Amino acid sequence: MAARRILIIDDEEGIRTSLGMILGDEGWQVDTAASADAALRVLERASFDIVLCDVRMPGRSGLDLLPELIERQPEALVLMMSAFGDLAQSLEAVQKGAYDYLAKPFQPAELLLTLRKAEERERLRLENRRLRRQLGEQGGRALVAASLGMKQVFELIERAAEYKTTVLITGESGVGKEVVARSVHGRSGRAEQPFIAVNCAAIPDTLIESELFGHVRGAFTGAESDKPGLFREADGGTLFLDEVGELPPAVQVKLLRVLQEEEVRPVGEPKAVSVDVRIVAATARDLESEVAAGRFREDLYYRLNVFRIAVPPLRERPEDIPVLADALLESLTRRIGKPVDRLDAEVVAKLRAHDWPGNVRELRNTLERAIILARGSRIGPELLPFADRTESASAATADASGTSGEDLSIKRGTRLLEERLIRRALEETGGNRAHAAELLELSPRALQYKIKEYGIGALNPAGEQADTALARPRPGPRH
Repeated sequence: MAARRILIIDDEEGIRTSLGMILGDEGWQVDTAASADAALRVLERASFDIVLCDVRMPGRSGLDLLPELIERQPEALVLMMSAFGDLAQSLEAVQKGAYDYLAKPFQPAELLLTLRKAEERERLRLENRRLRRQLGEQGGRALVAASLGMKQVFELIERAAEYKTTVLITGESGVGKEVVARSVHGRSGRAEQPFIAVNCAAIPDTLIESELFGHVRGAFTGAESDKPGLFREADGGTLFLDEVGELPPAVQVKLLRVLQEEEVRPVGEPKAVSVDVRIVAATARDLESEVAAGRFREDLYYRLNVFRIAVPPLRERPEDIPVLADALLESLTRRIGKPVDRLDAEVVAKLRAHDWPGNVRELRNTLERAIILARGSRIGPELLPFADRTESASAATADASGTSGEDLSIKRGTRLLEERLIRRALEETGGNRAHAAELLELSPRALQYKIKEYGIGALNPAGEQADTALARPRPGPRH
């Protein structure tokens, strides 16, 4: 951890020297300035945790300097020093934003106690800000559950949090792998340091190396300035590599080196740069199969798969649905600004009966849609997009078989189920075929083929079925 840094501003050289020696012995990195103008020059080249400033100085006083100190370094805490006759000015400075003041002459113990109090206040402020930021980022995606499977996940999070060990989070799309990653970071000793998340599948292969490791100016066409890269941005904290199975082979090699050597080499830079980063990776792919197929490096897989947390799909833990729905409902109503009642038993029963191919993400989207559609404060079962699909699917099966009885054909039943799931995925994603393919665990090309095979059209911009494009073909007259 970097040394704490303090700037002493006082026109008396003896005070600057003695305070510098006292604070240096306590582990502080000390800079000094003999005037307001000299202090501003120092502030241009360095950032400080604490600024210790005399009230009365030749030229601009400490009171005159205070607004500019706060503007230039809002994160720094300013302590004013004053002789007995200047206490009124010191109190005025506190009212204008200074943290506290010390009356000259003061003992070293008094100074150190005041600094410790200031540091504790800053620690609490940063902790509160981190918690607020995490709540905002999670947007209601906090880890809540009642199932044994998720309780085991919670236990693994607690075990992993206190160590720097690389964590690999596996599970289907939408189960909340990023929430698990944030929980690991938030419970660790790195909680006050950066948490940087990157979706490896969302960055083009030509840019992913520069995004992760950085580049120097002129390294390639368009590199007009230096870029630190996400590893250096996360220095001291956690880097979350989502969909790590999508990394191209060349980047896999470089990532392996970072894990082994704890250093990165920006594109175009001959020297490596040391980094202190905890890696948490996640994937919806079966990396063992990817290794067997030659698409993912075996040595990198073993480097990532040190501490594994497997998040079960929502369909395997229906007892979590009521508590998740309550937590999501509370968050969504707060964000949307539309209060609704708690979900009644009928709605919860229908939520539990659904198979949730999109997992927690689909549950969240379903509730958000229902809140928006609700006329009043009640969410009824009719507002759930899948409310009548079971009945519709049964009717379609009967229609396809030509009888009102049960059709026992596995081939026809499988096709009907496949078509229904594709239609549902397209509806849930507003017609976005790339996202639908992700929910269905199909390649975009395979989904395109099946859409054509079943005669499924696109969704209109509102996410509703087009008049005829998604309509099922009616059976012709029988002869």
